Amino acid sequence: MGSTSDKIKGTANELAGKAKQAAGKATDSPKMRAEGAAQEAKGKTQKAVGKAKDAVKSAVDRL
Repeated sequence: MGSTSDKIKGTANELAGKAKQAAGKATDSPKMRAEGAAQEAKGKTQKAVGKAKDAVKSAVDRL
């Protein structure tokens, strides 16, 4: 998976996670809030992986 793909999927998961948390809060569902928090964390990790891939590629390109 490329860095751009990681970042796009990460952003999508972050947004979906935030929406799920909001829905969980609105419906007083701790389970949905927890699922949303987990999905948001997954998205942040995916974005970090994409940024790390960019950094590695940039470093290799400079060699």
